[in-house]
Amino acid sequence: MPLVEMCGYPCSGKTRRTHELKSYFESNTDRKVHIVGDGAIDVEKNAVYADSQREKNLRGALKSEVERKLSKDDVIILDSLNYIKGYRYELYCLIKHTQTPHCLVYCLTSAEMSSTWNIDRDAAEQYTQEILDALVLRFEAPDSRNRWDSPLFTIQKDDTLPYEAISDAIFKRKAPPPNQSTLSQPLSSTNFLYELDKITQDVLMAILNAQKTSVPGDLIAVPGTSEKIQLTRSFNMAELRKLRRQFISYTKMHPTENIGQISNMFVQYLNKSLH
Repeated sequence: MPLVEMCGYPCSGKTRRTHELKSYFESNTDRKVHIVGDGAIDVEKNAVYADSQREKNLRGALKSEVERKLSKDDVIILDSLNYIKGYRYELYCLIKHTQTPHCLVYCLTSAEMSSTWNIDRDAAEQYTQEILDALVLRFEAPDSRNRWDSPLFTIQKDDTLPYEAISDAIFKRKAPPPNQSTLSQPLSSTNFLYELDKITQDVLMAILNAQKTSVPGDLIAVPGTSEKIQLTRSFNMAELRKLRRQFISYTKMHPTENIGQISNMFVQYLNKSLH
């Protein structure tokens, strides 16, 4: 089932574009269209996006729902912020594993425009200004040079969706080919498991050593990546080891593109998990 990921600030027109795409596909193809998103799960968004753990749980629930619906026949449109590049990469690994095409539709607006559209909503549907500002600040814009953000369609408020180009991207383009990151063989290989174990252990040791001379607020450099750990407080070995075990288990099920990505993904995982 081809996957269309929507992306953009809160109140940037993602849901409107989602329904425009749904109508187009249903009118011009024999495909069924399934919308997966915050609205379908019926979450209280201000409460969820104010709590990092609840937000993380929401992303997990959306990803699980996408994975459950993936097949070769119909279309899934993921109508959510999808504003974290690490999360978009996880979705890319998922479509590689299931061998289906995907594309990203980026609803580009200014923060001021999103704020104005937010105010125009019914009170029950509005983000608080504090939450909206925080989400805009954390937003990681897609980049078509990244495999997981390509093909990328950037849409501004007055644009007409490029329906045929989007249709071609998900129906006529081949799925990303399976490789060592998506086949089961590398996961059982001694070398892959050794590198996964060694790299994650090196990251933990770098954090523990850096804490001896760092204070909350510092950014900790770790080996093998330009990503840095955000030191919000002192982290103890027990919680770091627990997160390492969780990451290793996750990586075995959703492998990275290559071994060189492990450090990046692990640091991103730690930054999302350590508060």
